[in-house]
Amino acid sequence: MKFSVKPVIKRLHDQKETEMKLEDFGFNNQFENFIIENNLGRYEIGRVIAEHKERYIVRTEKGEFEGEITGNMRFTAKSRLDFPAVGDWVALTTYESEFAVIHRILPRFSTIQRQAAGHLGETQVIAANIDYAFIVQAIDRDFNINRLERYLTICHSAKVIPVIIMSKTDLTEELQINAIKEKITARIKNVPIVAISNETQNGYDEIMQFIEKGKTYCLLGSSGVGKSSLLNNLSGATVMKTGTISQSNNKGRHVTSHRELIVLENGAILIDNPGMREVGVGDSTNGLEITFDMIAALSRNCKFKDCTHTSEIGCFVLEQVEKGEIDRTSYENYLKMGREVEHFESTIAERRRKEKVFGKIMKNYKKDVDKNNFLA
Repeated sequence: MKFSVKPVIKRLHDQKETEMKLEDFGFNNQFENFIIENNLGRYEIGRVIAEHKERYIVRTEKGEFEGEITGNMRFTAKSRLDFPAVGDWVALTTYESEFAVIHRILPRFSTIQRQAAGHLGETQVIAANIDYAFIVQAIDRDFNINRLERYLTICHSAKVIPVIIMSKTDLTEELQINAIKEKITARIKNVPIVAISNETQNGYDEIMQFIEKGKTYCLLGSSGVGKSSLLNNLSGATVMKTGTISQSNNKGRHVTSHRELIVLENGAILIDNPGMREVGVGDSTNGLEITFDMIAALSRNCKFKDCTHTSEIGCFVLEQVEKGEIDRTSYENYLKMGREVEHFESTIAERRRKEKVFGKIMKNYKKDVDKNNFLA
């Protein structure tokens, strides 16, 4: 099915193509210097604003183009990380038929990613070059601190600033809202929390304090929590369809089917994402340590440097859990995500080992073929 650019063009508030410059989409000196240093001046530069099944809508100063990557990019790609994602800056060649060929991805300063659902050892890029992530949870049904910690770990791994958005406050009492805020702050420190209603727009003034011109924001959360309604209200237009909650299973219906980038009236850049029911953590940096900073700090007092904080004698973390200084549920969530990360990394290592073995087999096979051809 052809992925049309027309709906995306309409979503940009009918702005004239000539009014939009690369800087309006977050282009900066960092990308400019890379282009100069790598002699990419012969290409046009654009930002991926939508993606669907490896077809991309790229915004350039000349307008929007439907693009695909070169065969060489596809052949040399080692993982999904080597494919363009919404938010990427790319070097491309455009044609009059509104078609483009993407030749290279410019280096990302941040990459929000997770374990790809249903694909062991694979990573899925949610969005690239993000400054802030709005983690949206509906206060009436979706509220789950364990899931918040998962999203926070993903953000911290990507070096993206997180903001927790509690939506649908019009469906509950203020006492309950305050109680939930207290539960969050008891486990999660130093992360802003904003309570909003997409119906009344209460709390929107507080959200706007984070939204700056030229910065890129990503919406994260399950289906049905109000991400698309938030985007519509912030943009002042119906740019995304909104859906209702299924009465049969109390789960949100998937309305956003692919990632899209929207430029708001005030010049901020916002990326909407499909709802994620699975948030697999593939952190290989220090995302867990930042999210669970208290556990990380207290672990320095453990008897053994390689302490797993599960059964070791002299584990200071376990002692603090027993004393109630560390929330037990948060501690258990930390261990669970740690096991996921360990399994994910071991899966990647095993796959790379198999690829290396296969590569040697193919190399030896080619040598034998060349030798036989020579003797013949």
